[in-house]
Amino acid sequence: MVSQDLLEILRCPYCVSGETRRPGDDPGRLQLINNAWLVCTEEGCHRKYPIREDIPIMLIEEGDKYRDIPVEKLGQP
Repeated sequence: MVSQDLLEILRCPYCVSGETRRPGDDPGRLQLINNAWLVCTEEGCHRKYPIREDIPIMLIEEGDKYRDIPVEKLGQP
């Protein structure tokens, strides 16, 4: 399980990187879903990062794979 302390630090890498950085002081906040996914809360992002063996897979390419899957349809990664 991902600790609350880690959740407060982690951000969506797409929303905080270079040319794709979102505006604001703290873009890319993530929400823990089903103790198995970190979902970006930025409007229009829709990236979802799986947690495998208690390790968040925070690669943009990984988050891109699940953009079109609704949160309520996410299974176990």
